[in-house]
Amino acid sequence: MLILAIESSAKPVSCAVYSGGALLGQYFQNNGLTHSRTLLVMVESLLKNLDIATQDLDLVAVARGPGSFTGVRIGVSAAKGLAWGLDKPVAGVSTLEAMAYQIPHPGAIICPVMDARRGQVYNALFEWKDGNLVRLCEDRAISLTELADDLKRFTSPFILLGDGAGISYESLKNTGVPVSLAPELLRYQTAYGIALAAVNSIPIPEIALEPSYLRPSQAERERGG
Repeated sequence: MLILAIESSAKPVSCAVYSGGALLGQYFQNNGLTHSRTLLVMVESLLKNLDIATQDLDLVAVARGPGSFTGVRIGVSAAKGLAWGLDKPVAGVSTLEAMAYQIPHPGAIICPVMDARRGQVYNALFEWKDGNLVRLCEDRAISLTELADDLKRFTSPFILLGDGAGISYESLKNTGVPVSLAPELLRYQTAYGIALAAVNSIPIPEIALEPSYLRPSQAERERGG
């Protein structure tokens, strides 16, 4: 299966092509440029340099959230547009789960954390068992205090990754939670992780793909107030 994967849920943006258990290519940027400006240009360039026609793709995979409201919306919209134009299915995967696929480290609990602002992080917990990634809790928006309390129920060490790993590390370490940081090369959200998660997902029609924000947007909060 030839997968085009897209990741734009936070400051970094990337696209990747994955097939038969191998990463064929990936473009990654973390310079803060607007994803609406960079994403589709990156996709077009990557496919051109790999000499892959869009019609040869079997699946378009994307991070459906959680993450930046604007970033998730841009990625989901791009994936739906590409899939619709090519008449191909899509796979919308959890940003947090996709990150966990990047760290195949048995013996530790994989703890992706994304900066959700307003004193919270987006988080989920995973571990590897017999070569398979096992989810330990659902995606959630949680404070660092609540996260520390929850992690204390486990005895395994934790590996932090994601754009919230830096702000979480000292806070969790100071509470006595045994945490370490993933290597920087593997720490950020990437399209490669999206592709790995998509392999184990069920493809759906593009019309069924919806973002997963976990919280209402600022505009929705203001309307509700």
